[in-house]
Amino acid sequence: MELENETRVSEFILLGLSEDTEVQTLLFALFLMMYLVTLTGNLLIILATISDAHLHTPMYFFLANLSFSDICFTSTTVPKMLENIHTDTKTISYRNCLTQMYFFLVFGGLDNFLLAMMAYDRYVAICHPLHYMVIMNPRICCFLLLASWILSVLDSLLQCLVYLRLSFCTELEIPHFFCELSQVIQLACSDTFLNDLVMYFATGILGGIPLTGILFSYTKIACSILRISSRGGKYKAFSTCGSHLSVVSLFYGTGLGVYLSSAATQNTKARTIASMMYTVVTPMLNPFIYSLRNKDIKHALGMVISRFSFFTGICFTRANSKFKVLA
Repeated sequence: MELENETRVSEFILLGLSEDTEVQTLLFALFLMMYLVTLTGNLLIILATISDAHLHTPMYFFLANLSFSDICFTSTTVPKMLENIHTDTKTISYRNCLTQMYFFLVFGGLDNFLLAMMAYDRYVAICHPLHYMVIMNPRICCFLLLASWILSVLDSLLQCLVYLRLSFCTELEIPHFFCELSQVIQLACSDTFLNDLVMYFATGILGGIPLTGILFSYTKIACSILRISSRGGKYKAFSTCGSHLSVVSLFYGTGLGVYLSSAATQNTKARTIASMMYTVVTPMLNPFIYSLRNKDIKHALGMVISRFSFFTGICFTRANSKFKVLA
């Protein structure tokens, strides 16, 4: 098979979820709705956290950053998929594919670290409540966030730089709806040992360490809750981390399910559908999980919506008055 150097690769073909025209129309409407819900829900969480002084705490600081990361994480894949469905094309340029992989890895890694930091925050709040404000001070929170950004960017940059050394064959079809790194590497005709080594090492480090931290934190939290004598005290302690635990289970459950299943089977269609869970569905559900189980978020969201309604009403009244004067 004739090899084609990477610099001459102009575009890849994204096979997507289905080739049926009727199904494509349904998928476009479904993913557009999910994307808009994701943007609206996470943006409301950010606005609520910023506008309410009671939410200026480490837990909500990390939550607002998680919502921002989720918006960016979803925006790296869904808009291009919607464009391909709407224009009835399946192509993505080499540069756009590389860019998509880079930002997908950045915000995917950032999600990992933010979930770990939120678990550590709950661990300190429940297991060391008297030292909480000392341990989780603003300087430490900003340092943890900055370190997460740096590690995520460096990991993504390393994997993309190693990817640039690959050369590709004439077969450039990606059985996915976005440029997933492992799927693109499989299309290469050159030796991929270094790429696989870097990918698995980075996944083990950037995925394994945050997950280990989360498991450690919740093990300590569970032990601390079991030592509480009153039933009401146990419920109150668990309710402070119930939302985060739900998000962690959803994110890691779907993410690990994709990669474990892909190791056991070659069913690319099933892998694509499973990938949709943690790339699209999980970021969409996160705002609902936090808002439905958190009274502070509910109150702050109510204030944001009421202010928006009040501002919209004023603008509408002024516009209506100007229209009457002109008439």
